[in-house]
Amino acid sequence: MSLAYSTMMELGAKAPDFTLLDTVSGKITSLAQLKSDTATVVVFICNHCPFIHHINSRLVEVAKTYQSKGIQFIAISSNDIEYTPEDAPEYMTQVAQKEGYTFPYLYDATQAVAKAYKAECTPDFFIFNGNLNCVYRGRFDETRPGIGEATGADLTNALDALLLGKKVSTDQKPSMGCNIKWK
Repeated sequence: MSLAYSTMMELGAKAPDFTLLDTVSGKITSLAQLKSDTATVVVFICNHCPFIHHINSRLVEVAKTYQSKGIQFIAISSNDIEYTPEDAPEYMTQVAQKEGYTFPYLYDATQAVAKAYKAECTPDFFIFNGNLNCVYRGRFDETRPGIGEATGADLTNALDALLLGKKVSTDQKPSMGCNIKWK
């Protein structure tokens, strides 16, 4: 594991479009098909990362809560599966089922989507408003494996502000986790 920090996409930037395999449904899908008119959360994750293991159950709870409020969650894995075979699509399907993901878990085989989003680590979170403009990029919360229990406070504070029609605070901290395994 190499520790990496997110590079934090420019606030206001338009969400890069994509078309990827959803390992949950087995179908090819796109951002245009998945996006919400309220807000869309895009998170880069993978199967093997201890930082993902640390937040996984809380991420599922947060997603369920905010999906009921009209917010879409989309998870993407961009890791090179030759380097980390446990991140291959067939294992992504198994992890999504085991963890109870209520959101698509997409596979970015070419890594073009991760590069377009300037994603660097897992997890790396991005929130886009109904117009697909970036209003948040950064961490789930301040915890990490072995230090604190995952709450999702940073992410949920941003989502709550968005739902209330308030400006999302620009005091945003980069996410940290395992680096994306580049080809």
